[in-house]
This record gives sequence, C-alpha cells and structure tokens, in this order.
Amino acid sequence: MSEKPSGKAPEEPGEPGEPREPDGSGEPIPDDVWERFVRDSERDIRISEAPKEPSARARMVTERLRQQEARGELPPAWRADPVGQRAYGRAARRRKVWTVIGIPLALAVAVVAMKPSLLPGDPFGTDSTSGPGAQTSPLPAETAPETAAPDSAPGSPTLDEPFAGSPAARYADGAAGIVLPEAKAVGAFSKEQVAGALEQSRTLLVDANVDRGTLLGDTPETVLGKVLDPEQPELIDDLKSRLRKPGRGHDPLRFFSRFDRDEVRLVGDVVKTRGRTTFEAGEEGALDIHTDYTFVYALAPADPDSTEVARTIVRRVIDLRLLNPAKYKATPGRLAVIRYDDDIANSACDVHDGFLHPRLSSGGPTGAPPSGPAVDPYDRSRDIGDDSGDSTDAGDSTDSGGESCGSVSRT
Repeated sequence: MSEKPSGKAPEEPGEPGEPREPDGSGEPIPDDVWERFVRDSERDIRISEAPKEPSARARMVTERLRQQEARGELPPAWRADPVGQRAYGRAARRRKVWTVIGIPLALAVAVVAMKPSLLPGDPFGTDSTSGPGAQTSPLPAETAPETAAPDSAPGSPTLDEPFAGSPAARYADGAAGIVLPEAKAVGAFSKEQVAGALEQSRTLLVDANVDRGTLLGDTPETVLGKVLDPEQPELIDDLKSRLRKPGRGHDPLRFFSRFDRDEVRLVGDVVKTRGRTTFEAGEEGALDIHTDYTFVYALAPADPDSTEVARTIVRRVIDLRLLNPAKYKATPGRLAVIRYDDDIANSACDVHDGFLHPRLSSGGPTGAPPSGPAVDPYDRSRDIGDDSGDSTDAGDSTDSGGESCGSVSRT
C-alpha cells in the first residue's frame, strides 16, 4: 500500500502501513481520506497517456537511415524541413512572377470573353456575319426616321442565305417588321377605333407586299375588298384596272409587289421588312396614318436547277386616312388613300407588264439601260417622292411613273 503524504519526512520510517502525520499538525490522516487519495492517484495513472514506443518497423527504418547516413548514401539534408529558407525564397519569387503575369493575363481573358472580335481573325468561329449558315442579330424596330444608310455587310447571296451581304439580313421577317405604335384617342375616334385603323394599315401593307399569292400574281382581294373605303371608288376601280391591263402610267406596281412566276421563283418563305407607322389628327376630326416601309425580296430563276440569287428592293410611302363619318361620306373602319409613292430597285427599266423583273445573268427582260447617279436602295433617309403622288424610281428600276430610271449602288 502507498504511504500517506507528509509535509516533513520522518527521521526514521515507521512501521509498514502506519499512517503518518501531516507536516506540523501532529494529527494522523484519517484512513478514509488516505484511501480516497490512493484510489484517485491510481485512476489518474491508468487514464493518463503514457509515452508509446515506436513500432518495430519504425525503429528498423530509422536505424537503416542512420546507417545509410553514416556511409554517406543519403543527401545531407534528409532530416531537414523540406521548406527551408532557400525553398521559401524560390517560392516567394515564383509567386511574385505569377502575380505580375497573372493579373494582366486575367484582365485580357476577361476582355476577350466579353468581346471576341478584338482578336484578329475568328479563332473561336464566332463570326456571325459571314460563312455558310451565317446569322446576324436583328435590328431593333425603327422608332424614328433614319439619318444615314446602313453599313455594308460581308457575304454574297445563296439559296440557303439569300440575304447575305445585305443590310436586309438584319431586317425583320414579313409582318413582324410592321410594328404599330400604341393607339390613343384622336379627333373623333376612340382609342379602340384608332387601334382598328392601325391594324387595317398593317393588313394593307402585308396583303400588297408580303402575301405570297400577291407576290406570284394573284389579285390582292383583302386590300380591295376589306381595307380600302368603297366610298373612294375611283381608286379601287383604278387599281383593279391596272391589275387586269397593266401599261405605262397604268402599272399596278405603284401599289403592289408582283413577280412573274414563269420567270422567277421566290427563294425561301421570307420577305424582309423594315419601316415604321405613325399617326396624328387630320382635318375635320379625321385620323391620318403615315406608313414608310422597305420590302426586300430574294429571287432565283424559275429553272429549279439554277443557284443564282438576286434581290429586288421596294420602298413604299403611303398616307391613309380614316374619315369622320359625321363630316364625310365614309365607311366605318375602312381607309382612304391620300398619297402613295414607291421606289423600286433592281427591276428592268421601261418594262410595264405589271411584274417586277430582277436582273439575272440567266436572261429575261432587260429593258432600257439604267442612267444617272447610283442610289443606295437601303438608305431610308432619302425622300422618295412628293405630295403629288408621283414616284421617282431609282436603281435599275422600273419607273412606273415614267420619270426616271437610275442605277443602284448595291442590292
């Protein structure tokens, strides 16, 4: 049994098992206190972590390394910290170099990622303006008169990409390009009546210039029977007469876009469209609607084996009026035509058979040679007529008004 602790060692040990007195107290330690002290001490010894001897394998490896070191078979620094002073210095220098190089490199990568066109050529194959299947981002709707001609585009027309190389590649498709303004009450007409009249103006433009039947020579029945006011009979009768028997000064092309299906075929199902519609209060409570749109047609020879592609561009400016029935004899919901002008590019001059004739290398009507300065048919900032209703056509164009036949800078 262990001895009881004592603050002062006795001069002679007592008998085994004899309790000792504490230092200076003169009183023996009670047996139950001593036994509790012994139990606690033994428990602490059992649960404490005693040093562990290395395993036999570890002792063997350590001994082998010591022997190899003694024979000079190990590098002198095998015991040293692998990240020593010299290693730390090299790592610091490497970090500094990579910091100097990495920051500008990261900035350059970020800039190129945002604008790949900064790189010469097209290393990522992202050029969307050239090559087979090229696509270009569509233009936003025209909300104000354009002030200059659009930039040129790369590429040439093909059967798969008939508008390549043309600003029309970014125009909207068909009726989607006829974006109407928000309606509001004007003059004698409510907001709903104005909205209906604007929809009628869109119907007129689509049926006369986009509808596939009209383009291939059919009669545009919707325009003649559902849009134009029958109380303006002279115009409707005149248009019908032009369709039946076209001629110089009597050509339906002044109002309708038409092609001879025996001569050409339409390429694809899309007519490219760009322009805008505005409206304002007219005389005597009327509603005046102004439309100004360019239509671009892709065509190929009627021969199905031909791969040639040409484009004809037609711009039309038409002023329409919804008359106040309280002031005029008018049909509710029908539109009267106040003015119509046209500008036709790439169609044979002095051919007045009621069809547009794009110039094709395979032949067909050629008409008179164009004359005068070249005009850009995509320049929508140009004025194409006057209030008299006469039209000055430009660009290898059919002059339906009989006034001029110029050349074009591009199609």
